[in-house]
Amino acid sequence: MWLPEGGDATVNSPLTEHDTVHDVLGVGFGPSNLALAIAIDEHNATAPREGRLNALFLERQPCFGWHRGMLIDDATMQVSFLKDLVTLRNPSSDFSFLCFLRERGRLIDFLNQKTLFPLRVEFHEYLEWAADRVRHLVAYDHEVTSISPVRDESGTVVFYDVTCRNPRATGGSVTYRARDICVAVGLEPHLPPGAELSDRVWHNSALMQRVGELVAARTPVRRAVVLGAGQSAAETVDYLHRSFPEAEVCAVFAKYGYTPADDSPFANRIFDPEAVDAYFQAPSEVKQTLFDYHRSTNYSVVDMELIESLYATAYQEKVAGRERLRFLNVSRISGVTPRPDGLLDVAVEYLPTGELQLLRADLLVHATGYRPRDLTSLLGEAAKVCLRDDSDAVRVRRDHRVETASDVQAGIYLQGGTEHTHGLTSTLLSTTAIRAGEIQRCLVDRLAMPSRQPTAA
Repeated sequence: MWLPEGGDATVNSPLTEHDTVHDVLGVGFGPSNLALAIAIDEHNATAPREGRLNALFLERQPCFGWHRGMLIDDATMQVSFLKDLVTLRNPSSDFSFLCFLRERGRLIDFLNQKTLFPLRVEFHEYLEWAADRVRHLVAYDHEVTSISPVRDESGTVVFYDVTCRNPRATGGSVTYRARDICVAVGLEPHLPPGAELSDRVWHNSALMQRVGELVAARTPVRRAVVLGAGQSAAETVDYLHRSFPEAEVCAVFAKYGYTPADDSPFANRIFDPEAVDAYFQAPSEVKQTLFDYHRSTNYSVVDMELIESLYATAYQEKVAGRERLRFLNVSRISGVTPRPDGLLDVAVEYLPTGELQLLRADLLVHATGYRPRDLTSLLGEAAKVCLRDDSDAVRVRRDHRVETASDVQAGIYLQGGTEHTHGLTSTLLSTTAIRAGEIQRCLVDRLAMPSRQPTAA
């Protein structure tokens, strides 16, 4: 059913077509909510019936997928396999990456590599394997379109009704009701102001698909331009250079060169679970200082091995007298003009002098990162019950639950979009397993509250 627009539902409104109230609905099913689903599944396997969580996760994609557009064949993870979906929470879990390898018959082969960092395609295979094992908790092809508070007779918000677009449902939509929701919808591609995507202008999140289409169609590529200075930008430059052996690939960025990622042991402590506690408790000015100090662990930085490889390639080409790999540093793109022949005129400004260079290109790829999705748009009517700080950011408790108005009993948990309260790990895999355990335990504790005992709706 669709809920009326512009207002809360009441507890007397029609229940979901499944005639049930879930303890928690997960909005989105990437690694964060997958880790929560596993934690709930493992809890339910040993808990008495009255202590089990009735959970359902809603995902707009038809199947599990995580950054498929950047699953470059030889790209490796930038985080240890021990920071998988479960190990830091429960080292004995059979949902671990090592158990996945054992089931696939590759455990010894992986260990012989003497590395902590698996291939990205292999880690994605692990995530798919784990997602398949908890598929009974997931509804795919469910795109959430609205989240509405549901009040009881006293005016207290006791549930949320979550409406989803689903092509197989009667009327094309379905609504679920829950005592709590957990929002984990990841990040969205970020584009420079005024940038417009097209068949010739992409964000790197679509890299693999787009390159595959060009190769399949045998479309000639003579020049590709890549904007960006982070890991994904460098990987995009390298991949295009290898995929189109006759093309010139131009990397454009405002720095003099790629900045190495700081993955030293002491700096990596910013990703420790204890660092989340320290960050959460710190005054706002200390939070900002810590964030600024440690940006180089995650933002606009590149693995040193890739930096050295790209530099070596460029130098070898210079020696050979055929430079296909070009680095336009201390520069920015000042304009993009589509041409009648389908190509692009890309204006590149050299920042120290303002000199313009016009590049006629077949492709422009914006490897310009990601940003958190707008929480107000995601939550819709439910956003109105969330409390905000002086910067208009949502206030979030240490247990990842949004602080809400006093007349709200139903909870909203966030996995992501909490850098301002929980630090750099908010959008990263580093503490995913532990965060999932914290939320699962909180959900179980709330389930035992007298006000949370099952009632007829």
